[in-house]
Amino acid sequence: QSEIRVADPIVTFCETVVETSSFKCFAETPNKKNKLTMISEPLDKGIAEDIEFEVVNINWEKKKLGEYFQTKHNWDVLAARSIWAFGPDYKGPNILVDDTLPGEVNKGLLNSVKDYIVQGFQWGTREGPLCEEPIRNVKFRMTNASIAEEPIYRTGGQIIPTSRRVVYSAFLLATPRLMEPYYFVECQSPADCVSAVYTVLARRRGHVIQDSPISGSPLYEIKAYIPVIDSFGFETDLRTHTQGQAFCQSVFDHWQLVSGDPLDKSIVIKPLEPQPATHLGREFMVKTRRRKGLSEDVSVSKFFDDPMLLQLAQLDIAASY
Repeated sequence: QSEIRVADPIVTFCETVVETSSFKCFAETPNKKNKLTMISEPLDKGIAEDIEFEVVNINWEKKKLGEYFQTKHNWDVLAARSIWAFGPDYKGPNILVDDTLPGEVNKGLLNSVKDYIVQGFQWGTREGPLCEEPIRNVKFRMTNASIAEEPIYRTGGQIIPTSRRVVYSAFLLATPRLMEPYYFVECQSPADCVSAVYTVLARRRGHVIQDSPISGSPLYEIKAYIPVIDSFGFETDLRTHTQGQAFCQSVFDHWQLVSGDPLDKSIVIKPLEPQPATHLGREFMVKTRRRKGLSEDVSVSKFFDDPMLLQLAQLDIAASY
């Protein structure tokens, strides 16, 4: 005999940003010999999907990759040809761009640690700072870099964690938000049950995008979007409210922003109570962190170097964290 343990269903989220970093974020290596500076911003619409569906490939030669981003997404030539990596893997929906200028940065030294910086970027985008969920739809631009001339001072052990830390700090200063997955749902029901279908969808934060009669039959077809986290038990609920006359099928469709600031500490999450829409970002983050055995709040300061925290305090940015 085997004992079967049934756990609650788990939904994965993604982390993203909705603005450009409010400050040029920098991080120094533990030996103080190297310094990386980055900012982050949201990717233009459609780029993340193009990368995921492999419409564009990071292994293309620079010229071809540059032309694609120029023509399809209106990037300028320099930025399009300076793409270093997608993350967290070769078809991850985030981009790392080398935005440094040859006059300000020693490109030879920078290229010698490129692989380490990319590894740190991919590590950071695989486990975001909010609740260790993947980062999505973010462009990270490296604006400056100071790299030690002696190879012994610029090893992977120094550069990789520093690259990850600067990715996190640039992310946290760009108004971070959570994204949740949505299903596309197709329901078929008799005309007199359509209102019941609408009611069940509305109770689960779903919204109808189209409804129409199916020609040659007494049935209606209703197309809708519903958050995956609210979809558990949806079919049973639907059949209960329509006396078994409605049936549906669902498939993953897209990611959508969750309303509310996940870092807003003034929001109190009350147990066993539904939260208002503006508190959902905070609720999802806190509950995901609890499930993973993390502390409830993100200790933002651990992702910033002391000089960085000092500058933020002078600009009164740190107060909001």
